[in-house]
Amino acid sequence: MGTHVIKMPDIGEGIAEVELAQWHVKVGDLVVEDQVLADVMTDKAMVDIPSPVHGKVISLGGQPGEVMAVGSILISIEVEGAGNLKASDQLVKEPAPIKEAAPVVVAPKVEAAPVLESKPAAACRPAPQAPVARDADERPLASPAVRKHALDLGIQLRLVQGSGPAGRILHEDLDAYLAQGTQNARSGSAPSGYAQRHDEEQIPVIGMRRKIAQRMQEATQRAAHFSYVEEIDVTAVEELRAHLNEKHGATRGKLTLLPFLVRALVVALRDFPQINARYDDEAQVITRHGAVHVGVATQSDVGLMVPVVRHAEARSLWDSAAEISRLATAARNGKAARDELSGSTITLTSLGALGGIVSTPVLNLPEVAIVGVNKIVERPMVIKGQIVIRKMMNLSSSFDHRVVDGMDAALFIQAIRGLLEQPASLFVE
Repeated sequence: MGTHVIKMPDIGEGIAEVELAQWHVKVGDLVVEDQVLADVMTDKAMVDIPSPVHGKVISLGGQPGEVMAVGSILISIEVEGAGNLKASDQLVKEPAPIKEAAPVVVAPKVEAAPVLESKPAAACRPAPQAPVARDADERPLASPAVRKHALDLGIQLRLVQGSGPAGRILHEDLDAYLAQGTQNARSGSAPSGYAQRHDEEQIPVIGMRRKIAQRMQEATQRAAHFSYVEEIDVTAVEELRAHLNEKHGATRGKLTLLPFLVRALVVALRDFPQINARYDDEAQVITRHGAVHVGVATQSDVGLMVPVVRHAEARSLWDSAAEISRLATAARNGKAARDELSGSTITLTSLGALGGIVSTPVLNLPEVAIVGVNKIVERPMVIKGQIVIRKMMNLSSSFDHRVVDGMDAALFIQAIRGLLEQPASLFVE
């Protein structure tokens, strides 16, 4: 028997160190060739590390959240034969086996019920939880699928304790909540939403959440943000979208508003090349791009990701729609490649139906502009002296004032407004 050592690979692009995001194996596990051992996080994407051999895991080289240098020992596997561990390397003490760390949780001090010790979500289902005392207008974190599941079950999400990252509610939490309700029904007692709570949970900021935090902090510290909000009448473009979906939806796929917004960006940027740009503030160089690579901010279970629709200037509405859907699915499933998460020249961000009235998007450096989409609402408007009901939407956009002047930013967003209010102009060359 021998030892096969897998070192942190050189992922390229001059990266000298990466963050160990997650282990998929533990000491003692038997692994096979091409089995994913770990996920590592670069500045741009999550990368799977597969096993090149069959064998048994004998040691892990780090803990999730640890930043490791390229070339350092990632994992050691016992294999048939001699392995690849050199005699000189055997003098180096291998790292001790790493056990997965559980989040630190202080159980609620409720005398009327026994104290339940919580276990890591990765090891088993969360223990049944008492209802959470949230404000009525507080919106807990949960994916659309979980929200629909909760609606089908008749569960108020604000009463459910989340066990996911940053307290995100998972499907397992809904099951645990239902199990707690069944247990209380059998015992003849009902949980009180007004009971005092003293529990605390410490969540390490690692992986994607750490990268998001770092990038948001860097963006707000380095760029001179300013925001501009414009109101847009989207009645006409929504009518066009409904017509196209009715006529071609069955064969070409359904269109959302996003492909129209991407098209509006492409057309408007022809007159505002300074906005389709990236600013290298260290080299003091602005690069204006002819190609429009649109980053589309996408929410996933691990945090916000920005897959890139490349060469949007050469795509039709349905081509853009299909690419947006493909990239969003890949990002949410953790399957987006590194080159699909980098290289954007301008970003489009939307909260969909949750978009609110106004927002202040944070720039996706080194870009100099981000366009934020708020929700569509029907409102009475005065048109030619008559009060009519129109579909209205705000665009809340941010710019890097070091590169983009306020007048140019306002004119750019007003150009997008004109294109969307007269949607035929989107296709006039």
